[in-house]
Order: sequence, then structure tokens, then C-alpha cells
Amino acid sequence: MMSPDWNHIRAFLATAETGSLSAAARKLGLTQPTLSRQVAALEADLGVLLFERLGRALALTDAGQELLAHSRKMGEAADGLSLAATGQAHSIEGTIRITASDIMSAHVLPAVLQQLRQRAPRLTIDVVAANDIRDLMRREADIAIRHVRPEQPELIARLVQEATGHFYAAKSYLDRRGRPQTLADLADHDFVSFGDASRMIEYLVPMGIPITPDNFRIGSNSGLVAWELVRQGFGVTPMSDEAAAAAPEVERLLPGSDAITFPVWLTTHRELHTSRRIRLVFDLLAEFFASR
Repeated sequence: MMSPDWNHIRAFLATAETGSLSAAARKLGLTQPTLSRQVAALEADLGVLLFERLGRALALTDAGQELLAHSRKMGEAADGLSLAATGQAHSIEGTIRITASDIMSAHVLPAVLQQLRQRAPRLTIDVVAANDIRDLMRREADIAIRHVRPEQPELIARLVQEATGHFYAAKSYLDRRGRPQTLADLADHDFVSFGDASRMIEYLVPMGIPITPDNFRIGSNSGLVAWELVRQGFGVTPMSDEAAAAAPEVERLLPGSDAITFPVWLTTHRELHTSRRIRLVFDLLAEFFASR
């Protein structure tokens, strides 16, 4: 008796119901190549052809038609399981502390915290907006969202996203100082520092931006304050594309240039395996970042 992977069956069901791989991929939040591989894997497991291509459309084979009815029953069972889990989540209570940078806390987390409030309305959420790395081992937070992986073996870490960023400045600043055409041109501009300017210089110079401390005449250890200074026209800074998208007064520099990529790590302690509260929040955060 074979046991096909549920993800493969779900991919088949979505494709059969939408009639195309691209529509099914959008429905499930997957890339089209990933979804196509899952459908092909199910066909390989079963040893049957499930779809025939008719021009640009897909049509179910006889075997696909027969499997569709069973797949729908499985989908209904999965929906029932989700509803039961949601009902259980409503009973979870207590306090959970999530630490993230102030930029992420203000511009990214609210969307997923809305989902969390709906799933677990009795849960109390404390967002610790801090740019330093809080010690999970000392319970300064239950879950940390950071751009570096922790080294302590007692902690559980999951890479949930490869985020992107670019250089940004206010349109008012660029109208006044001109728009750089190359990375080297950025050396002729003012920069706004996040925290330690020397660390920013160490990071930016190898990228081909020959800046010096003279480029940094203003900054803040608060990411929110530094970003507000950029929005007010004080200079240039690298910023995540997600946060910058909410600021129409800023402009992305050097269109067509490669993005700055940085990892997003979700970290907690091993209580994840025994605490329903931490497990619920950790899984919801992981799903949220993976879908973006």
C-alpha cells in the first residue's frame, strides 16, 4: 500500500480545480516549477498520467478523474483538521514575547500579529523592539527574529526567508543632490547611519562604495529614527524593500542593480516541543515569512 505525499495530492487537487499550473501555484502560494514537480512526483508515485495538455490548458485523464474524487475527500478532511486546530488555538492563553528589530517590529510584524490575534485571541503578545540580540536563554524573549543564526546548541533556529534590500533616499534629497548612476557615485552623497557607522563602512566598502566617516554626519542607534531621517531628506541608507515600500516619499537608487540579500532567522528555545503557545506562534511566523 503506497502513501503519496499530501503536498503532492494538494498540488494535483489545486491544478485540477483551477485548470492550469500557474493558477494552482498562485492559489497555493508556490512557484510554478515547484508545483509542477509535485504533480510529476505524484504521477511517478502512482505510475499513471493524471493530465493531458490541450494547447495551453490541462485536461484530466481517466485516471486523474478517478483520483480527483478521492483527493477532494482528503482536502475536506484537511480543512476539518485545520478548523479543529483553530478551535484549539482559541483556548491558548498566557504571554509570549517576540523580539525583532524596531524596523521589522513596526513595518513587518503587524500583518502577522493580526493573524495571531484572530487565531489565539486569549494570548497576550509583547513585542520587544530591539536592535541588539536579546538572550533567549535568559528568557528576555520567547522567539527572536534576527538576521544572524544563533550559535547556542540549546536553541532551535529556522531560516524562513531570504529578504532583499536596496539603497534608498528621499526624492527631495535626490532632487537637490542628484541621482547616482553607479555604486561608486554613492561616495559623493550623505549617508544616514543605523547604529555604528564604522560597521556600515566595513560592509559597504567591499561592495564598491568608497565611503569614509565623512559621509556619515547624522544617524541613530534606532532604526526607526534613522529611517525617518532618510525620509526627511538627510541622506542615503540601505533598507529592506518591504519597509521601503510603505514610504512613497523615498526612491530606490540604481534601478537594475543587484539586491542586497540578508537572511531572516526564526529562533526559540527547545521548549518549542512542549509549549503549545510557543509552537503556535513559531509556526505562524515561519509560514508568514516563507510566503513573502
